[in-house]
Amino acid sequence: MNIQSLLEHHGISRNPFAEEDAQTDQVFKEHCISSAYHPVWDKVYGDPAEPSTAIVFGPKGSGKTAMRLQVDRHLARYNAQHPEQRVFVIRYDDFNPFLDHFSERMSRRVARKPEKVLDAWRLWDHMDAILCIGVTSLVDRVLAIGSTREDASSEDAITTAHLAKLDRTAARDFLLLAMAYDQSTASTSVGRWSQLRKKLSFSNWLALWDVSLAMIGTIVAVVLTGYLFMRQNGGEDGGRSLTILWLAPALALLFSSPFLWRWIKCHFAAMGIRRHMRVGKREVGSLRTVLLRFPRRELANQPIPRYDRTDDRYELLNKFQGLIERLGYRGIIVLMDRVDEPHLTGGKQELMKRFVWPMLDNKLLKQPGIGFKLMLPQELYRDVERENRDFHERARLDKQNVVPSFAWTGESLYDLARARMMACAAEGASPEPKDLFADDLSYNRMLTAFQSLRVPRHLFRFLYRVLVEHCNKHTDSVPEFRVRAETFETTLAVYQREAELGG
Repeated sequence: MNIQSLLEHHGISRNPFAEEDAQTDQVFKEHCISSAYHPVWDKVYGDPAEPSTAIVFGPKGSGKTAMRLQVDRHLARYNAQHPEQRVFVIRYDDFNPFLDHFSERMSRRVARKPEKVLDAWRLWDHMDAILCIGVTSLVDRVLAIGSTREDASSEDAITTAHLAKLDRTAARDFLLLAMAYDQSTASTSVGRWSQLRKKLSFSNWLALWDVSLAMIGTIVAVVLTGYLFMRQNGGEDGGRSLTILWLAPALALLFSSPFLWRWIKCHFAAMGIRRHMRVGKREVGSLRTVLLRFPRRELANQPIPRYDRTDDRYELLNKFQGLIERLGYRGIIVLMDRVDEPHLTGGKQELMKRFVWPMLDNKLLKQPGIGFKLMLPQELYRDVERENRDFHERARLDKQNVVPSFAWTGESLYDLARARMMACAAEGASPEPKDLFADDLSYNRMLTAFQSLRVPRHLFRFLYRVLVEHCNKHTDSVPEFRVRAETFETTLAVYQREAELGG
């Protein structure tokens, strides 16, 4: 018997249970993302006008990624409806590039052991990674102004009117952030920085005064040297001319000394950034070149990520917040998810803990104007409960809207299955999960079975499998359009046994 025939008999035009991953699930993205919600949705989403932090602990397949996608979609809708109070979204869910760059900074002995690498991961590394994503996205949006790229026409784009709100100080901060954190590979880092400087109309001719002075000194030295040699060859007091020949290089060095001193300072600053901003890809040469293009007074007392400490990062984060506020955003939402997927953690509980724990810092999670939505594996909550007093005083999870267990009841899973069936229903049809099963399977038994499956992923896998098992027992010539209790119970027992063996 064909499974499509079974579904069409119940008024379902496509299989609602074929997909398991929210990121590739078109049924979810096209329909359920705006209609099917977990009971804790309001607590996690909060109010975009006042960004807040929420931490969700849930087992694999419980729908953490689906909720993250829902939050993302609703924030995009909010931005479209509130163009003057938009929220800047940072999607912190692809950690491999940052962890790869971080590993490259470690010695070979340390890099071979993931636990040693992650032991060196600190709070400022998380902050650097978040700033890399945010700054790169912001630079992309500014450079898209006036272009035909898709970003330029989106509801989240930045316009020329927004740029007009940036004074020289804000433009300087933007260029400073771009120098350290722009990770785009669309062009060279120096070329992209120069494009941004022109977009911001940031004049930097004062940065060339010492270069000009050095060039003048060099030209004077060359002319003086030529003149002295001519005097020698002409026999006019040649001996005396040779005795003062040393004045030429001395003069060139004197005129070049301001530029050489600034070059040395910028070189050491670039080395500090290259060494201590461990999650980004930056070269000393390009960093030094960009630093030299700032007028010296513009860099005085400005924070750059050249030390292993959070103070500079908080200052840079504050600069980023002030910058996006001038560009029409009233807050930042950081969506963190999929911490079990990076190759360096490998889904191992202890490695995930070493990566996530530095992030659980109350000062960061309660940063005004920023809300963090952290979707974390369930096993990490057991580690939280075992932590000492110092950890809890630093993290203050009692203030963070924690969802300790992203749990589903049998009833909520039934509603979720029904929502997916309605999303796939033919015009005028209103299918129910209970309609798929014969009368010998009671409604209460169905809810109990759904409860035992615990998470949506297991529910979808089971329903898909039970429909396939039923179709395999019947033919198209003698169809049976409702699954009997025997098939339901047998398939459920086999599936649960396999799930237990698979962990």
